[in-house]
Amino acid sequence: MGAGREVAISLDGVRDKNVMQLKKLNTALFPVRYNDKYYADALASGEFTKLAYFSDICVGSIACRLEKKEGGAIRVYIMTLGVLAPYRGLGIGTRLLNHVLDLCSKQKIPEIYLHVQTNNEDAINFYKKFGFVITETIKNYYTNIDPPDCFVLTKFTAPSQAKK
Repeated sequence: MGAGREVAISLDGVRDKNVMQLKKLNTALFPVRYNDKYYADALASGEFTKLAYFSDICVGSIACRLEKKEGGAIRVYIMTLGVLAPYRGLGIGTRLLNHVLDLCSKQKIPEIYLHVQTNNEDAINFYKKFGFVITETIKNYYTNIDPPDCFVLTKFTAPSQAKK
């Protein structure tokens, strides 16, 4: 980018009329095909699912699902977060994740988690920068990709949930 130029990044909600943008991004970004339930959950999450635009070009997204735990507490599951390769390193993924972390903070949601393939070091390091920790390893989580194992990365946002 030219010196002193502000990068134009904007976020927009996912709705019925633009959900195809999310489908196209997912096809380009991930080795997994997502079913209708994924898209229904993404739409139902409201502000927790966003498309990212760079100079009006859709280049990334975050899609979350809100889950109720036993006892009624809500937690957020990040189903997907991705940015097209040419646009990585511009702060777009950070902006998307910070948006969701801010929502969790404002709504006092104590836990956010996601699954990451065990060999995806870039993603693991990215999430660790935001305070996520590996809380579990699941063998054979993925069916058609290698390695099939994943880590569960979790961030506890409320002090009462933090590890001592």
